Amino acid sequence: MFYREAGDFKTSYVEDGQTFPIKFDRYRYYAVLIAAFAVVPFIINDYWVNAVFLPFLIYSIAAIGLNILVGYCGQVSLGTGGFMAVGAYACYKLMTAFPEVNILFHVILSGGVTAAVCVLFGLPSLRIKGFYLAVATLAAQFFLVWLFNRVPWFYNYSASGQISAPERTVFGVPVTGAETAPWAAYLFCLVFTVLCAILARNLTRGMAGRKWMAIRDMDIAAEIIGVNPLRAKLTAFMISGFFVGIAGALFFAVYLGAVEVGEAFGITKSFLVLFMVIIGGLGSIFGSFAGAAFLVLLPVLLKNVLVGTLGWPTDLAAHLEFMIVGGLIVVFLIAEPHGLAQLWRVAKEKLRLWPFPH
Repeated sequence: MFYREAGDFKTSYVEDGQTFPIKFDRYRYYAVLIAAFAVVPFIINDYWVNAVFLPFLIYSIAAIGLNILVGYCGQVSLGTGGFMAVGAYACYKLMTAFPEVNILFHVILSGGVTAAVCVLFGLPSLRIKGFYLAVATLAAQFFLVWLFNRVPWFYNYSASGQISAPERTVFGVPVTGAETAPWAAYLFCLVFTVLCAILARNLTRGMAGRKWMAIRDMDIAAEIIGVNPLRAKLTAFMISGFFVGIAGALFFAVYLGAVEVGEAFGITKSFLVLFMVIIGGLGSIFGSFAGAAFLVLLPVLLKNVLVGTLGWPTDLAAHLEFMIVGGLIVVFLIAEPHGLAQLWRVAKEKLRLWPFPH
């Protein structure tokens, strides 16, 4: 989503090519980063880390990956949960096979493994699209879950079929295992989230992002003007898989610690990340964060207000959550396809021009 505001002009290509060309956005993101790194680690506790911050950071990475594929390149995918499982199991095998290697490299390599798997399952996108591509990626979701369930090598022949993250440290500070401090797990995931967001922001604003959007808008016209559909689509699947694989590795190693593939990475996970992208905004990196924040905070809010304060039954609050999310998806798809990101942009412009909003 490219935009410029009246009165915020540039006098050189270098200034116009900045990651955040609008001054207000640049200062706002700097303030958020300072608060995230220098303030939040000192005030959070175990509840806030496990209930809010870790899920938000990890799902944001997964939503960014899916948004690159769906929002920017127009390739519908329903296999996000399965690809997150690839990242989780790749991280587990790397952690157990190479215990002397730092977990930072394990997480990055897990993203690379998932990128390769995504490219393999992205090959059908060269011949099919739309509903048929969604069905193909849905088949990948079920196949990957079945594979990790049925092949004992992936979970090191464990009798329970679960995988558990060994204890690992970064600069001597535990980031996995029972000894991990809340602030350490938070900062570890925050670093990956910030780096992934910066990388995705620059990719989508560069040549690769313009090719993806050309394919999304009209693939035949994009091919006529020189865009290679094969390279553009497979690149989108590869980059998307890299981010989703990192999210899966962090979800397993740092957040949960032990997972069973059917419960942690089932079809529900794929739909959850897709709903984050739809509600947050297709074709927007900020929308990925907004959608993840909304769907992470909504259950916490309903649980604390309806169940904790008003005394509602837990199942009633859960059903209300489904109704709210479903209704919002329908509303956003019909009234505002660009989601919360577009609403924020419009509100921001009106506030900046107050008291003379256009």
